[in-house]
Amino acid sequence: MREHLQEAAEISAAAIDYQWLGRQLYQPMWSRMQQRAIAVADGSAAEIIWTCEHEAVYTTGRRGIDNRLGGELPAPMIATDRGGEMTFHGPGQIMLYPVINLRQRAMGVRDYVHLLEQSCIDLLAGMGIHADRRSGFPGIWLEEGKIAALGVRVTRGVAYHGMALNMDVDAHWFAAIDPCGLGLPAISLASRATPPPAQELADRWNKCFAQLYG
Repeated sequence: MREHLQEAAEISAAAIDYQWLGRQLYQPMWSRMQQRAIAVADGSAAEIIWTCEHEAVYTTGRRGIDNRLGGELPAPMIATDRGGEMTFHGPGQIMLYPVINLRQRAMGVRDYVHLLEQSCIDLLAGMGIHADRRSGFPGIWLEEGKIAALGVRVTRGVAYHGMALNMDVDAHWFAAIDPCGLGLPAISLASRATPPPAQELADRWNKCFAQLYG
């Protein structure tokens, strides 16, 4: 038992490899996460944290909830295996995609979601922006609306997908949907501060996340 606890502690403290991938199409990136999650579960690959931007796309979660406000969407829509409702991914938005073995880290899904959210809260706090959770609604919020969305998938104890932070997203993309089903707007970091370059912001976010999972 003592050896098992020591092994879990060593895994939790170990640094996870991190890569910034630049601009990515959504479908290949989703497939990449799925394949890596299977490999991590099999023990044939290490955990990884990817950050990127996406080409414009709308995605729905496992429940397939379609929150469009009109007819045709201004970008393609993909049904995915993550949790959460319809949202937009695209230029001006940073994705944090950890592929992490929750089972080996003795971490529950709820604790992991809390950790993801806290990493975003800490990132924004470092820029002088107060953000927080909203009970019953995953993601991160400012007073005027939602700044970061969250949706994860866990298979064989390994989590993938992650979070999306609106850095400087053209408002017309979100105007086509009700991203939370609450009638509240999605807002961008640029409404409160001048954001750094995308890769720099992604690197900062990874550091905030790393300080928590260790």
